[in-house]
Amino acid sequence: MSLLTVSGSPHVYSKESVSKIMYGVILSLVPAMLVSFYFFGLSAILLTLTAVVSCMAFEFIIQKYLIKGPMTVFDGSAIITGILLAFNVPSSLPLWMIVIGSAVAIGMGKMTFGGLGKNPFNPALVGRVFLLISFPVDMTTWPKPTEFSTNLVDVVSGPTPLAVIKEGVAAGRPVSELMAEVPEYVQMLFGNMGGSIGEISALALLIGGIYMLIRKIITWHIPVAYLGSVMIFGGILWFVNPEVYIDPVFHLITGGMMLGALYMATDMVTSPMSYKGMIIFGIGCGILTMVIRVFGAYPEGVSFAILIMNAFVPLINTYVKPKRFGEVVKNG
Repeated sequence: MSLLTVSGSPHVYSKESVSKIMYGVILSLVPAMLVSFYFFGLSAILLTLTAVVSCMAFEFIIQKYLIKGPMTVFDGSAIITGILLAFNVPSSLPLWMIVIGSAVAIGMGKMTFGGLGKNPFNPALVGRVFLLISFPVDMTTWPKPTEFSTNLVDVVSGPTPLAVIKEGVAAGRPVSELMAEVPEYVQMLFGNMGGSIGEISALALLIGGIYMLIRKIITWHIPVAYLGSVMIFGGILWFVNPEVYIDPVFHLITGGMMLGALYMATDMVTSPMSYKGMIIFGIGCGILTMVIRVFGAYPEGVSFAILIMNAFVPLINTYVKPKRFGEVVKNG
């Protein structure tokens, strides 16, 4: 007599697993990682390694001695948190600070809520914002990119392109004059500008994003809605007064825009379930980012915008629900 296993529907199986998805994301981050190592040298390598190792260590300690659940330290999620946290800080950040950021990202941003799949906020952004609030000077000191160097002490710092425009406009200078003080668009596209170590090359991040789209790790909805709303918002302002507001392409390739739109906002745990919800979420992220960049005190607004929209995800999921499996849609 054969025994049947009865379980709830839907009976859909996939070759994908949490580990495969996570390590796919890690692989997609390699181009941006290599660019950061090239421009920021040994300091970027040490920061990234320290962040990854400390994130994995804190997750192991919390699971072993506090939560005492099944070990997930090697499923790739802690590694991604470490890489993304490192990608969101300047290369000159002291290593002990990135360890504190890792503790906050894993302990407060992830494990406090029960671990992967239960956290409402992106853990790496929780760690990044904590560091920004706690150590504002270190988190806003931007070493200028150079060819690969092993020098960890004598670094030349300077403002990011976003900060140059923000501070210059606030001082009453026209955008056309300020553009002479920032790198050309081609240079910024490849990563030759100041900023956090993983956000500098829009091209490298786009390559990683395309890989994730091909692998179906993410869908197009959030990135397109995010970047599209930034283009529209920035384009309107630029059309109104190009001497006060920078053109939308500048917004797309500077700061953490690509990193946020492709990797932070698309986090499947902290983003909406439905495609319609994803579009609403992406538009909200884009609008908030531009409001903070243009009218706020900070020149960058990606981290704050995504965390704010993370808080709205339960509400979006409640009112914009995906079609139930097997549901019959009535016409008329």
